[in-house]
Amino acid sequence: MTEHEPAWRHQDLRDLIERFEEMGELAHVDGADWDLEIGAVAEMVAQHTPGRSPAVLFDNVKGYPEGFRVLSGAANSFRRLATVLGLPMPKDETDLVLSYRNWLNSDFRLIPPVEVEDGPILENIIEGDDIDLFKFPVPKVHELDGNRYIGTDDMIVMRDPETGYINLGTYRIAVHDRNTVGIWISPGKHGRFIRDKYFAKGEPCPVLISCGQDPLLFLASHQEIKGGVSELDYAGGQRGRPFEVIPSKTHGLPIPANAEIVLEGWIHPGDEMLEGPFGEFMGYYASEASMQPVVRIERVYHRNNPILTLAVPSRPPENFTFARSAIKSAMIWDEVEKAGLAGVTGVWCHEAGAGRLFNVISIKQNYPGHAIQAGMLAANCRAGNYAGRWTIVVDDDINPVEINDVIWAMSTRCDPVEDIDFIRRAWSTPLDPMLPSGPWESNRAVVNACKPYGRLSTFPITAEASPDLRRTVRDKWPDLFR
Repeated sequence: MTEHEPAWRHQDLRDLIERFEEMGELAHVDGADWDLEIGAVAEMVAQHTPGRSPAVLFDNVKGYPEGFRVLSGAANSFRRLATVLGLPMPKDETDLVLSYRNWLNSDFRLIPPVEVEDGPILENIIEGDDIDLFKFPVPKVHELDGNRYIGTDDMIVMRDPETGYINLGTYRIAVHDRNTVGIWISPGKHGRFIRDKYFAKGEPCPVLISCGQDPLLFLASHQEIKGGVSELDYAGGQRGRPFEVIPSKTHGLPIPANAEIVLEGWIHPGDEMLEGPFGEFMGYYASEASMQPVVRIERVYHRNNPILTLAVPSRPPENFTFARSAIKSAMIWDEVEKAGLAGVTGVWCHEAGAGRLFNVISIKQNYPGHAIQAGMLAANCRAGNYAGRWTIVVDDDINPVEINDVIWAMSTRCDPVEDIDFIRRAWSTPLDPMLPSGPWESNRAVVNACKPYGRLSTFPITAEASPDLRRTVRDKWPDLFR
């Protein structure tokens, strides 16, 4: 065991559910309706105490047998996310981000999966006319959605036909009928490039859709990892040991042996159906119903008493944005330091910006131009670039997690005319409500909310109790600050 390796590593989602129960971070809901109630409960719980809300396990779903369950928000608190990642239990969000960033720079390495012959996912295999996707409690997530969605907290597996590398992505999956689903992939995503390579040759695209899996696989699937690096290898690196996979019967694509529900099928060129609308991660119905490719499912694999995992895109905070915020914050921190930026003291991608749109980096200023360098690097690195509308740079006395502190710095240390720079036509998404049509490029603001470098020694002193005085008061009257 290495210095940074934890004593306990989970085997699968079910191990984690047991651990969450022990931690007091799992809520049970019996009797909810798949039609709107599951989605609304998951949304409201996540919004009630952001970053500290429990995971929710739904059972006895209306119209479904006991044991066909739905899990919401598996990694959506700083304590559960640390557990999923195998990190020491953090005291707060910044501690978690720093811990993960340090781990990325110490023991982290890609660990490819290992192939096995058997696993729990093979407990049930359904083929041909016996397939009925509605045997699972597929939720209608929002009131105005055009479909029930089996894939939200999902993992889409594809193989590049040219290089053979395995890509994981997270794309929304709508159920059209008993054996047909719709797949919506945003422009610029690796899965879309792979699909189009098959289409360019006039061939169907083979695909696996995992609808319940280890949260590490979901986290890896929707991170901006550079092309050519398999997210499956990346997730194995996060886990500290390889994932066990089983080749799928038709495609030979890797099925996680401990996954809950996996669909196997084909995307055929020109085979489309009307999909959506769907309330998306920016908190809006920003894209209308449209003709989208479908996946013809020819095989379903699932465990006994399967668990469907659920993400609820909505007005933030959402039931997955805390995990996204923490992971992306650590990745931005890591990327800007590897680009040569010194003096970073914190990064936080705020849930109010859906974990992507409002990113804050704090630095200890060391030289003229340091702040704008930090802002431009954070805005343009891969982890910070996709749809990242606002990048705010603050001094090291500002906690980037605390939005009141960030707004105070913007209000008192930033000259809007002199300290806001713009990036035009950057990578975005059709889900951005500010983009009514393509091309999907958006403008960005980089805000220097640091004290002017030339006035660091003369800038007015902050009016607040000193750290020593604060500790004295907390120790003397602890009940006031519980």
